[in-house]
This record gives sequence, structure tokens and C-alpha cells, in this order.
Amino acid sequence: MTARLLVYTRTTGYRHDSIPAGVGALSGLDGYSVDATEDPAVFRAGILRDYAAIVFLSTSGEVLDEAGREALIGYMAAGGAWLGIHGASTTEYGWPSYGDLVAARFDQHPPVQAGVITVADKDHPATEHLGATWTRCDEWYAFTDNPRPRVRVLLTVDETSYEGGTMGTDHPIAWCHERLGGRSFYTALGHTEESFAEPAFLRHLHGALSWLTSS
Repeated sequence: MTARLLVYTRTTGYRHDSIPAGVGALSGLDGYSVDATEDPAVFRAGILRDYAAIVFLSTSGEVLDEAGREALIGYMAAGGAWLGIHGASTTEYGWPSYGDLVAARFDQHPPVQAGVITVADKDHPATEHLGATWTRCDEWYAFTDNPRPRVRVLLTVDETSYEGGTMGTDHPIAWCHERLGGRSFYTALGHTEESFAEPAFLRHLHGALSWLTSS
């Protein structure tokens, strides 16, 4: 059975050029159909309940109205599923409940460059296909604080493998949690258009969605 995804791409701050590639990649994942939108009016309880998961794909800035915020939190409290990709952590800084949803706020990043990811937890559908490390090119987000106390950390990035890291020896970049009544997954990966043609990254996203939508 095909699971229906709401992919939200509204930006009121920085807009990533990779968003169209991301929508295309998500639309091509086996087992999922995609409704992509930038309309905040879609975030109403009667609409959201029809989706197996909501994806914030490199959103930025303030992207929801007050009714939409209430609908999203209600959706999660009722057992909903949320996937945040890359810029999703640069979103809704003024709304504390969104901070609880994503679990960490973007702080800064150095230039796009290669780095080495450490797989901290292979016992998850989003990471089980990976080896002990994963070398790739991306924009390595740092966060205003370490989310580890609040989440299950799946991937970290080794700051000795690239220039400009600011979080030190423990730098999570993908994690999940179930603290708001449903399931939440965030990956900081996905800055580049090339990411969305990368088999290992697509398996990472597919595994995240598999976990989010499993009962």
C-alpha cells in the first residue's frame, strides 16, 4: 500500500537550490506518493490527518500561521510522523514547540566540503545500510546546542575531517525521537542537488520514512 506524504517546501529565509531535486527524489521513493506544497493553509487538522508523514524539506524562516502551528502539534500528538531535511532546522525560530519537534536549532555552517560521518547507531532503518563511516560532501550544520540528551542519535560528523566545525568531539547530524506523541526524524544532510541522486542518501531517507510510518 502506498503511503501519502505531505512535502512542505516554503521558505521565508534562505532558499536551497536543491529543493526541486529533493521533491523529485522523494516522489520517486518506493512505497510513497507525494503532495508537495508551499501553502500554509494546508496545515489544518482535517487535511493533515490524511498523511502518513509530513516532510519539511529545507524550509526556512517563519512558514506557518498560528492555525497551522496548532494543527501540526495536534497531528503529532495524535501519533503523526514528521521528517525534517537539512534546512528544516532553520525554521520557526520563534516557536518553542517547533524547537521540541526538530530537537535542535541551526547555528552556522562552514563552506560545502567533504567530511566523514560516523554511524553511531546501525540498528535503525535509516542507517542499517551504512558501514562504520560514510564519507560524503555536504554543508555541515552546527547547532546552538547538542540534541543528544533529547534524542536517539544516529549519525555524527567527525570535525577533524573538515574545516570549520564548532561543536567539538560530539556533533550529531541525524537523530530521531518520540517525545511529542508521534515520531520525529531529522537529518542535517541534503544541501546539494547531487545528494538527491546519491543512492546511500536516498536509502537514508527511505529508511527514515519507513521508521516514521511503521506502526
